[in-house]
Amino acid sequence: MADTGQILEEGEKGEKGERAEQGEEGEHEEGETRAGSLLSLPSQLVVAVGLAVIVAAVAVHLGMAFLNVSPANTASKQYSEAIDDYIYPEFERNWKLFAPNPLQQNIAVQVRAEIRTPEGGTATTGWRDLSAQDGAAIRHNPLPSHTQQNQLRRAWDFYLLSHDAQERPNGLRGQLSAQYLRRLAILRLGLKQDGGTVQRIQLRSLTRQLAAPSWSEEKIDTRPTRRELPWWPITDADLPEAKRR
Repeated sequence: MADTGQILEEGEKGEKGERAEQGEEGEHEEGETRAGSLLSLPSQLVVAVGLAVIVAAVAVHLGMAFLNVSPANTASKQYSEAIDDYIYPEFERNWKLFAPNPLQQNIAVQVRAEIRTPEGGTATTGWRDLSAQDGAAIRHNPLPSHTQQNQLRRAWDFYLLSHDAQERPNGLRGQLSAQYLRRLAILRLGLKQDGGTVQRIQLRSLTRQLAAPSWSEEKIDTRPTRRELPWWPITDADLPEAKRR
């Protein structure tokens, strides 16, 4: 009899356990149903479309970046123009930092402006050192921005690589590089200088070779060399939309 009572007790416990598990499963399914009903069908479609657009945009960006830095192949040759239009100048990659012979120059990019005075005449401002402004913003800053570190330097390099010594473009990217540098300079300089309105700007660089360390016998000429670009007129196309005249 004792054995029969034990068996009945265990059977009751098993039935109670099964009912408890079924109850938990039912509550879980009801919770999922309530969670799914929080978004209507149109909202779910909007979310799905948004995710699809984001995934597609990321895939396109990664594909373009990969084709840009990978060795020449059939795809990169066939679509080289589209790849260049997408990559340059915002997403251009530069691996000089890891080169065996890193840059050994200090390059200061400066700008001046020709302004129209309130009296209707013209005047020329002094040179403003844009590189020094970036250097001051970076110095003692533990987390300097990518813009302060690289934007001006890369814009100047971009121009030099696409122009010869007579400032003539040596390829299709010449006009783009000049336009990019001009827009960057006027954005830093502003449209108002010395009480007048900027009409034209001119850029130049002062390049100095880094001196050799004291323990080296290498002789390096550290005198600065200058490169002056022609005067560029400022048009509405060079200005941000909010500042167009």
